[in-house]
This record gives sequence, structure tokens and C-alpha cells, in this order.
Amino acid sequence: MYAIVRLSGGKQHRAEPGAVIDVERLPNAVDEQIVLNDVLLVGDGDSTQIGMPTVAGATVKATVVAQFRAPKIIVFKYRHRTKYRRKRGHRQYYTRLRIDEITV
Repeated sequence: MYAIVRLSGGKQHRAEPGAVIDVERLPNAVDEQIVLNDVLLVGDGDSTQIGMPTVAGATVKATVVAQFRAPKIIVFKYRHRTKYRRKRGHRQYYTRLRIDEITV
């Protein structure tokens, strides 16, 4: 069984029981259990339920495993022959979720 859920930032993620997914930062503490209600699709073997826009009564229960930051990326801007150089770094915040249960 799997589900497609919409989370922070409007991004969609595939959730399966026991799977671990990294999503944009959520304001929850580590080891806290959360319920995701924005389920767009639920698939179970041969049957698939597609929501319009969400599947009625479907929820995904997940546990927050960690709050962390991604590796640093370097954003370097350069313009030819104008002595223009800008170097900036960025580290994105993420939340790691372990999917516990999908209910329809």
C-alpha cells in the first residue's frame, strides 16, 4: 500500500509504511507523531483511489525521526569583464519522517 501526500511547500511525496522520507522543515519535535490529512492518491495492489482533490477520510500517520540541514551548496554569480563576483552559501532545513500507517 502507498499514498501520495502533499506537504509543506506544496511538494508531493510517495509514502509507504516503514519508508523514510525527507521533507521541507516542519515545526514538530523529534519523536513526535503527526497525522498528514492532505492525501491525494491511495494505491493498494490493483485498486487505486484518486482524490478530487483529496481522498475523503484518508490519513497518513508519521513519526518525526530527525530535524537536520542539507549539505552546503555554493551559489556563485559572475559577470564577464565587469569585476562582478558574488559568492554565497546555502543550507536547506529538512525534517525526516518515518511513515507508520496509511488508513483509508
